[in-house]
Amino acid sequence: MDAPHDRLLSVLLESRQRQCFPPEIRVAAPAFVQQVLGLLFPHFAEQLECNAAAVQRDVMAVEAYLVRLQSILAPLYPEVDATISRRFMEQLPDIYDLLRQDATAIHQADPAARSVDEVILTYPGFYAIAIFRVAHALHVLGLPLLPRLLTEFAHQRTGVDIHPGATIGRRFVIDHGTGVVIGETTVIGDGVKIYQGVTLGALVVQKNLSNKKRHPTLEDEVVVYANATILGGDTVVGRGTVIAGNAWLTQSVPPQSIVTRRTEVRHRNNDADLGEIEFHI
Repeated sequence: MDAPHDRLLSVLLESRQRQCFPPEIRVAAPAFVQQVLGLLFPHFAEQLECNAAAVQRDVMAVEAYLVRLQSILAPLYPEVDATISRRFMEQLPDIYDLLRQDATAIHQADPAARSVDEVILTYPGFYAIAIFRVAHALHVLGLPLLPRLLTEFAHQRTGVDIHPGATIGRRFVIDHGTGVVIGETTVIGDGVKIYQGVTLGALVVQKNLSNKKRHPTLEDEVVVYANATILGGDTVVGRGTVIAGNAWLTQSVPPQSIVTRRTEVRHRNNDADLGEIEFHI
C-alpha cells in the first residue's frame, strides 16, 4: 500500500526537478523598485542622508541589487545581456525627468492636489506610472520576467494595470486610477489624461496575435474620462480628442473630436419614453 501523499509527492518532485524556479525573485522584485524610487525621490526613501557620499552609495546599491536579480534569473534566462544593469543605470536620469514631468502634470490637472510633493507621496496614479517607467526601461533592454513582476506589484498596490511593453509619452496623468488597464501594444502620446476604469485593450484576444499591434493609439493631449473602453490595434484617437465617460470605441476618430454616449431615459412609473439625452463633456 502506498504511503500517504505518494502520488502528490511524486508529481511535485518531478515539477521542481524540471524547473527549479527561484522563489526569492517575487520578494526581491518589489524591494528593488522601492529602492529605485527611494533613490530618485526622497519621498520613498526609508533613510535619507543629504550628502554626495550617501547619494553615491545609494546609486551603487541600486545597481548591485539589479545585478543580483539578473544572477537569480540567469539559470532560467542564460541569453540575457550582462550589461543591462549598467545601461539601466545610465537611463535613470531620463526616467527621473519623465517622472518629474508626470508629477507636475498630475498636480496641474487636479484641483485637489496642493503640491507636487503631495502627488508623489500620495497619488496611486503617479505611483503606478513611476513603477511602469522603471519596468518599461528594463523591458526595452530585454530583461525578462522582472518587468512583469514590477507592474503586477503596482497593479496589486494601486489597481492600475499597465503592461511594461506599452509606450507612454511625457506628462502622463492617471487620475484616481482604480481599474485602469493599458495593454502591451498601446501607444500613448504626450500630455494624455485618463481617469479611473479606463480600458485600452484588444478588440480580439487570440494567442496567434501576440506579435501584432492589438491595442489602441492615443495621440497627444487626449482626455479619456472614467470607465471608457477603447479597443483595437488599428484604433487611433486623434490629437486633442475628448472621450466621454462610459464610451465604447472600436474605430479611429479624427483630431479634436468629442466622443459622447447617448443614454435613454424613461419615467420610473409609467415607462413613458422621455427621449434620448446626449451627454457632453
